[in-house]
Amino acid sequence: MFTVSPILWDVHFDDLPVLPTTPGVYLFRRGGVPIYIGKANNLRSRVGQHFKAGGKSGKFTALAESLEFITARNEVEALVLEANLIKQHRPHYNVTLKDDKHYPFLKLTNEAFPMLVVTRRVLKDGGQYYGPYPDSSAVRRVKHLIDTMFPLRKNSGLPMQKKPRPCLNYHMGRCLGPCVDAADPAEYARVVEDVKALLEGRAAPVIARLKDDMAAAARGQDFEQAARLRDRVQAVQKLFGTEQHAFVSDETDLDFLGVAQAGEYAMVQLFRMRGGRVVGRDKRFLTNAAEGSPGEIVGAFVQDYYTQATHVPPLILLPAEFEDAPLWSEFLSEKAGRKTAMRTPKRGDKVDLVEMARRNAQNGLDSEMALLERRGDHPGLDALREVLALPDRPWRIEGYDNSNLFGTNIVSGMVVFEGGRSRRGEHRRFKVKGLDHPDDYTSMKQTVYRRFTGSLADKLPLPDLIVIDGGRGQVNAALDALREADLHVPVVGLAKREERIILPGRYGAQWWLETGSEVGVERELLLARTHPALRMLIAVRDEVHQYAITYHRKLRGQDMLRSVFDDLPGIGQKRRDALLEQFSSLEDLAAASVEQIAAVPGMNARAARSVKEFLIERTGSSAAPGQAGLEETPTVP
Repeated sequence: MFTVSPILWDVHFDDLPVLPTTPGVYLFRRGGVPIYIGKANNLRSRVGQHFKAGGKSGKFTALAESLEFITARNEVEALVLEANLIKQHRPHYNVTLKDDKHYPFLKLTNEAFPMLVVTRRVLKDGGQYYGPYPDSSAVRRVKHLIDTMFPLRKNSGLPMQKKPRPCLNYHMGRCLGPCVDAADPAEYARVVEDVKALLEGRAAPVIARLKDDMAAAARGQDFEQAARLRDRVQAVQKLFGTEQHAFVSDETDLDFLGVAQAGEYAMVQLFRMRGGRVVGRDKRFLTNAAEGSPGEIVGAFVQDYYTQATHVPPLILLPAEFEDAPLWSEFLSEKAGRKTAMRTPKRGDKVDLVEMARRNAQNGLDSEMALLERRGDHPGLDALREVLALPDRPWRIEGYDNSNLFGTNIVSGMVVFEGGRSRRGEHRRFKVKGLDHPDDYTSMKQTVYRRFTGSLADKLPLPDLIVIDGGRGQVNAALDALREADLHVPVVGLAKREERIILPGRYGAQWWLETGSEVGVERELLLARTHPALRMLIAVRDEVHQYAITYHRKLRGQDMLRSVFDDLPGIGQKRRDALLEQFSSLEDLAAASVEQIAAVPGMNARAARSVKEFLIERTGSSAAPGQAGLEETPTVP
């Protein structure tokens, strides 16, 4: 029996009541609403640990106004109670699942002639439940396939109602007609057993039995029945052959999980293997996981999924260990009526299975993150606000980078992101003036100053954040330019080596925003590669880097063309300008045919042949003249 404490205690470490040392569940509340729910084998010890630990515990213990606890007979009971309470209240500081819904199941009704139905509620009514499925479309696809392959009754009501005449499904061979007393109970029972086997992932015995029945029907010259059985065999083989991802052995039944994390978001994917074949998959998108370890995230998934799962295999492979895994093994063993083990594989084929699940989890997480970005709700914006201590989400972000080759064609690029998405129509290019040698700092200062004091200052709005592709020197140069322009805009740099985030001032970008004082770079930050804030900065940095290099390459190609044509007799200023307009680089011109060159306005066949012969003679190649040994070396910040 669960025992609920009738008292809500004020939450102060020195004033905590003498909590029991028994197993149970505790609830930290604020305004009567649970903000964190936990389970303990020893309530007194576990609750005390929260007040001694930092991180997430420090947040909810400081905010909580009261504490409630519920004792249980043992830790397994506490485990189940914790799972139910978390689903009911969705506390803010628990790692929670984003999907706030009941997942669909397939149910074989408890009748003499069972019917397969879709439901979202699991009741103790004697029915056979299968699932949960990830969404309604998935469960309905499975049901439609079963309905077309196996002649179970479909529209005779719950419970079954007698009908005066058979329906169309009966005449099409998709129902045995129990509602009109046309069904053989033994044959119907065999169909039900086949459906059960398929829903449990055991396809091999179903296919074998169907083939035997098909052969028997053919020997008895019942060719219509043999054809129907053949179609069922082909449908089952098609279904279980297209989702073949991994084998361990012909008799292995197990679930294996993978986890991926990016800041406050995480994805867990579970694959169901039956008879050595992957037959199904489930996944969950989790939120509020920023401070959760992989083990805690897996624990949150296990808590949600396996309290609902109707069929539990004897082995569950985990990507990370978590504290309650032995308790869940005990609970699931009792539920299944046989031993169920949870293990984290260290070597062999099972490690490959977990790695496969991890890759799928990462792909699923990337897809969910991309969906948030398309909706203008890029998670990196909120993450940047928190990491950089900004007052608001940085909706508009501008990125800057320089590019040159040995001090020639020095250019800079500016890109614009709004809501986490690139705004290509507002990207701008700059030719750096007054420099004949590489100088990243001067180039950056000039570009930022011209952006905020020239014609663009009136055409484009101020950004919420400036991202500099570079390290300390480049960031300081941008800060100097903003100071001279008398503007206060947060600035950060992103250095390619180790992806270090460069923060100006002792208190990060917020300090610069508020004071506008001249500051030096004093702080660097390293985030996980999957952190949404870093992903957002990398996206801006990569785009502006490519944008600047592309512009530099174009100018360099045009200069090379000009230098080549200066030595070419018969090509004057007008023809040279026309060729430059048509071909942006020497490579493009060399790859063009004589006919394509002759088609340029002002050119003719004779002049085109002269150009082609000159390029061949100069480079020694008729295919691609190259760059006479020059290699592209853009400035490294």
